[in-house]
Amino acid sequence: MKVAGRQAVRASVRNTFILLLMVCPPAIQAAPQTEESHRQADDARIAALDKSLQETRAELKETRAEIRQLRALLEEINKRMAASNSVSPSQNSSEPSSRINAPTQVSAQSAAPPAQISEDDWQVLKAEVHQQAQEKVESGSKYRVKLWGMALFNAFDVNGRVDNLDVPTLALSRPAGSSPGSLGASLRQSVFGITGTGPDLFGARTSADLQMDFFGGLPSGYGGASSGIMRLRLARVRFDWEHTSVIAGLDTPFFSPEAPTSYMSVAVPAFASSGNLWTWSPTVRMERRFDTRSSQFKIEAGFLAPSAYTASASGARLPSPGESSRQPVYAVRFSANGTHGDRPPALGVSAIYFPQRFPDGASVSGWGSVLDWRFPLLPHTELSGEFFAGKGLDSFGGVPVPQISSQEYSEYLQVGAPALAQIPMIGGWSQLKIIIDARNEFNVAVGSGGRNARDMAQDAFLFPGLQYLSPRNQTLLVNYVFRPRSDLLFSPEYRRLRTYPLSGSSVSASQIGMAAGFIF
Repeated sequence: MKVAGRQAVRASVRNTFILLLMVCPPAIQAAPQTEESHRQADDARIAALDKSLQETRAELKETRAEIRQLRALLEEINKRMAASNSVSPSQNSSEPSSRINAPTQVSAQSAAPPAQISEDDWQVLKAEVHQQAQEKVESGSKYRVKLWGMALFNAFDVNGRVDNLDVPTLALSRPAGSSPGSLGASLRQSVFGITGTGPDLFGARTSADLQMDFFGGLPSGYGGASSGIMRLRLARVRFDWEHTSVIAGLDTPFFSPEAPTSYMSVAVPAFASSGNLWTWSPTVRMERRFDTRSSQFKIEAGFLAPSAYTASASGARLPSPGESSRQPVYAVRFSANGTHGDRPPALGVSAIYFPQRFPDGASVSGWGSVLDWRFPLLPHTELSGEFFAGKGLDSFGGVPVPQISSQEYSEYLQVGAPALAQIPMIGGWSQLKIIIDARNEFNVAVGSGGRNARDMAQDAFLFPGLQYLSPRNQTLLVNYVFRPRSDLLFSPEYRRLRTYPLSGSSVSASQIGMAAGFIF
C-alpha cells in the first residue's frame, strides 16, 4: 500500500512537470532566454514541487494518526456498549457499591488497569447508550423538546400547630383543647416540566422551559385535601450569546440565586418567611459575562413585577401597590464566580429599588441590598446562603406576611400596608452541605427574617390586624439525602420553627418528615 502510494505521488510529479514544459514554450518564444536561465527556472519549479510534496506527506501522516485515534475510540465505545448490554438483571437489582469496575477489555498493546467509575456515572453512561432506542417526544416544530419531572411523596408528623401542614413556614399558638400535633402525607409537591430549544436568532441560541406542580390550592370534594390543583411555577425564554444573555418570564429573583436543599420544601422553598427572598415574579433581565483565566464576572440588571403582600379578597385580579405605581422593581447584581471544580465558589451583591403606591394616595419607595455566597470549605463541604436588609420588600417572602380576612382587606390596603412598607426589615439564611459521595449528603441550615418590633407595635394601634403579625421568625432544618440510583432519592428531614408574636412568648413547632422521589 505504501509503495503504491509513492508511485502515485511520483507519477503526479512527473505529469505536472511535463505539463509545465508544455506551457513554457510560448513564454520562451515571447522572451528568449539562455539555456542557463532555463535550467535555473526548471530547478526553481522542481524545488517548489518538492516542497509541496513534503507538505502533502506531512498532512497525510497527521491524517493517518487521527484515523488511528478515531478507530481506537470507536472500538472502546463498542466494547462499552457490548459490556452494558451483557449486564445481568441480578446485577442491576443488587445493592450498588461505592465504586465498580467498568467491564472494559484491555488490548495487548496497553498495560493500563481497568477504568474505575462510580455507580452514578455508570448509570448515566448506560442511559446515554440506550437513549437512541427510546421514543422521542414529538413537538409541533422541527426543534427538540424534553419532558422531565419528579414524582415526590412526602410523609410528615407535626408537633404543634403550623400555618401549612404540607410545607410549614410559621408556628402558631395552639388553642386550648386542640390536638397537640398532626400526621399526614401528600404528593402535591410533585413537579414536571418541559424544556425546548429553538432556532438561532440574531446570533443567539434560543431556548425555553416551563415548570408546573400541584400546589395551586385544594379542590373541594372527596380526596381534595391531598390531590391539589395544578399551578404554574416558572416559565422562561432565553436568548444566549457568547457573553450576553436575555431572559424573560416567570422566574426566581435573580438577586437571590441560592436556595437551601430540602425535598420537604419544593412547592415553597425552605426558609420562606425566615430569610429567603424567593417569590417567583414576572421578570425581564439581561446578563453580561466577563471571562478570565480562572474566574467569571457577571453583571445582571432587570425589572420585576412581584405580587401583593396578601391575596385579594376579590376573585378578580386587582393591582398590587407595586403595579399601582406604574413602575417595576429595579434590581442589579454584581457577582464573581469560579470556573474550576465541581462546586466553584460564587459571591454576589445586589441592590433593589421598589416604588409602591397605595389606595389612599401614599407612595412608599422600598429598597434593599442582598449579599449571597457559595464557598467550598473542605474537599466535601460547602457553605451557601444569603443576607438582606431594607424595607418594603415584603412581597418577596423573606419575612412573615399578615393573614388578612376579606372584611379587613380594603382597610388593610389603605392603612396597614403603607405602614408595613415603611418598617425596616432584615433576614438571611445559611446552609452547610456535607457531600460524602455521589449517593450521600447531609445538610444543616438555619434562617431568620423579621421587621423592627417597636415600629410594628406603634403601627398596630393604627391597624389592629398587625398585632397578630409576627415580627420575627426562625427556622432550623437538618436533612439527609440518599440517592441509590440517579433517578431515585430518599430524604428524611427534621425542621424546627420558632415564631415570635408582637406580644408574649415565642411559639414553637416541629416537623419530622420523609421524602421519596422518582426523577424522570
